[in-house]
Amino acid sequence: MSDHDFAIVGAGAAGLAAAKEFTKAGKSFVVLEAMDRIGGRAWSESDTFGIPFDQGCAWLHAADRNPFYPEAIAAGWTLYHHDMGLERVYFGRDTATKAQMQEMEEADSAFSELLMVYRSDSDRASELMIENRIGHATTTFAGPMDFAQDIDEISIADFAKAADLDPNYFTKEGFGALVHRWGADVPVSLSTPVSEIRWGGPGVELVTTRGTVSVGKVLVTASTGVLVNRMLRFAPNLPWDHEAAIEDLPMGLLTKIPLAISRDALGKNAFDDVLVESRSNRDIFFLCYPFDLDLVVGFIGGDFAWEIECAGVEAGVHFATEILVGIFGSNIRDAISKGSMTRWGSETWTRGAYAAARPGFAGARDVLSKPVGDRIWFAGEALAGPLMQTCGGARLSGEAVARRMLAA
Repeated sequence: MSDHDFAIVGAGAAGLAAAKEFTKAGKSFVVLEAMDRIGGRAWSESDTFGIPFDQGCAWLHAADRNPFYPEAIAAGWTLYHHDMGLERVYFGRDTATKAQMQEMEEADSAFSELLMVYRSDSDRASELMIENRIGHATTTFAGPMDFAQDIDEISIADFAKAADLDPNYFTKEGFGALVHRWGADVPVSLSTPVSEIRWGGPGVELVTTRGTVSVGKVLVTASTGVLVNRMLRFAPNLPWDHEAAIEDLPMGLLTKIPLAISRDALGKNAFDDVLVESRSNRDIFFLCYPFDLDLVVGFIGGDFAWEIECAGVEAGVHFATEILVGIFGSNIRDAISKGSMTRWGSETWTRGAYAAARPGFAGARDVLSKPVGDRIWFAGEALAGPLMQTCGGARLSGEAVARRMLAA
């Protein structure tokens, strides 16, 4: 590989956005992607169900600030404003009463208010949870289903920095397909994982499966899951503060279990939201029939998501199926023609869904955002400020860091 001004590790939203900034500035660069496609955790595929299904990010969060929203409008994508409210909650097989639903709304408001003012030495969001099943149901949505971590593993200070993501839009053609369309003009070296970044000399050398490339500066957009598992080495090692920041931003996991279910089997409307609570943190959220399709998508987050992924696709589909059978009856088994499960936790080049700071270490995002030796820079959903953990935030992070690199 020939020399360049810049190298970008990863062709997800952040890496593609940075490449576009370097192109506008007339700089030479190379984008090195370990996977055989662009988009990273933004990936739509149609092989499983014959319709576009987002294996990764699916909602265009914070559409009024999300740079992909105007892209979706321009592309003619079919969008649905989904406020992600709960139409129905079940405690096991029991339907939540109207009074319990009202109590949940009040608990959610109280949790949001405490989030902004509460401070403690442990910095654990679980301290804000009401110790009953109403409080547990409220924080299930805020924790495993939103932050992809159990509520006792979430930093209050980090959670408080996250923006309100409404308005949220769901897309029929696929968010991943939109990202792929937007980034298709970026030259990317696919199936080219970087094994080592050498920065002991005046520039940077990147060791890849296709040779070594020398550049002036490198932008790393790989997930913290990839970095903490040493899939990418640094020689010499990164400064201690940066290594600690990577470990303090562990990847959470949100796993989807989509089921092909005939449209009239559950008696639910398109985009109805259903949360099923258990006594053992084996909670599952269902998005019913998006765009009137014969599809119901189950979501499992946090520690249980890691457990179910280890058990395998068959176990995940079985669990989601039996939960529905317990509520809607045994005829549901016959109504399900196919099931699948996402597996981002075991994906070599992601190792999780998105990053969240450990309690007591909310400052890790700020540390990792600082360049190392003015040669190594980091960007991505973990460093997206208020839009952390979102694809739109990752894109904005890539653009902002690329401009900083050009200015430097």
